[in-house]
Amino acid sequence: MYEKIKELLVEELSIKAEDITPESELVSDLGINSLELADLVLLCEEKFDIEIGDDVIHKFITVGDVADYLSEVAE
Repeated sequence: MYEKIKELLVEELSIKAEDITPESELVSDLGINSLELADLVLLCEEKFDIEIGDDVIHKFITVGDVADYLSEVAE
């Protein structure tokens, strides 16, 4: 799942692949703003055919957090 999230970040948000690790913080390390985070959530919802609630989004601090959540609900 981590690789799929990394792929989305590279292709859709133009983040360099070498900058992304599971420990990378979305905001402080990768520079993602709130609009880009919303885009990432929408992309994940579409790609994995799931719905991500607003109450969950604020828990997405690192790339690993997103991958862990999606692993739980999408597989």
